[in-house]
Amino acid sequence: MVVDGPVQDRPEVRIDRSDVGRRVSVRRVAEFADGRPVFRDVIGVLTSWDDRGLTVEPRSGGPVSFDERLLVAGKVVPLFPARRAPLPGVSPVELQRIAARGWPAVEQEPLGEWTLRASAGFTRRANSVQALGDPGVPLPEALAAVRRWYAARGLPAWVEVVTPGAPEDLRAELDRLGAAYAPTLVRVAELAPLSRTGDKAARDRVRLARTAGPDWTSLYRRVTGEPAVEEAARAVLHGGPSVWFATVHDTWGCGTEGDDTPPVLAIGRCVIDGPWACFGAVEVAPWARRRGLATAVMAVLAARAAEEGATAGYLQVEAENDGAIALYDGMGFETSHTYHYARLPEA
Repeated sequence: MVVDGPVQDRPEVRIDRSDVGRRVSVRRVAEFADGRPVFRDVIGVLTSWDDRGLTVEPRSGGPVSFDERLLVAGKVVPLFPARRAPLPGVSPVELQRIAARGWPAVEQEPLGEWTLRASAGFTRRANSVQALGDPGVPLPEALAAVRRWYAARGLPAWVEVVTPGAPEDLRAELDRLGAAYAPTLVRVAELAPLSRTGDKAARDRVRLARTAGPDWTSLYRRVTGEPAVEEAARAVLHGGPSVWFATVHDTWGCGTEGDDTPPVLAIGRCVIDGPWACFGAVEVAPWARRRGLATAVMAVLAARAAEEGATAGYLQVEAENDGAIALYDGMGFETSHTYHYARLPEA
């Protein structure tokens, strides 16, 4: 049998463990019928390859795992050829609710149509009330309930205010109580053009994974050393319908001499939710900027999202981050709506 020999002796196997995280096409022995092997093919992301075998995640269905000895053929294939499609018609309120599913708080509780969210203080988004719709009680009672809920958790009471979308009486009351914090733009774009942006050589360096390992988190700036916050961060980061993490390792020799672990040059995160893909946590190491790595990360994540059926992407960028806004302008993103946070005074 061709599968009896080591992988190195099979000329049709043109992938190895260094290709984990890339899109591949593999053929394997799926079963035996009447003493003869039955072969099956699968195309998707090679998410693991170790002594236990290989795992490939196709565009739909669950992961396909099999023993290395059953591998007959394999090769790296181009990114999914996404087709252009118009942006889905959603309101700012609907898109904010989609965004909340892509960044799910550890603890959530409804207050009418509002959602109270807490995650040990990890990011305002996961520790604020999403005030969309009717809270089910008069506004003063609703705000008092918000104060009590966050005070019980030792957290400040932040309110997410969407424009347009937040009720007018809420906006007027919050304006009266205090200033706005962290104004943010929500920007949207078609996925197909985004998946083809940037340099092919840079895109080939991007690796995808289902989990954020130590290499990925080493470049993520929002996680502190506090155990409770780190635990909440991992829960939030890995929450969502279909989550992917992108990483670019250093193969240019930019890292510290003598370090056996290749430094991470760039990272990104994407959550796929029906026709929408959320992009976030796009970071590039200071010594690796101006090389197109952020664009490459976005392109590869966009191609994977398109492979799972998404047609549009969105992201959130602070209104004062001119550099990031310019980058996203070049990728075709346009502003859908804005939001900011208001902090309720303590009772």
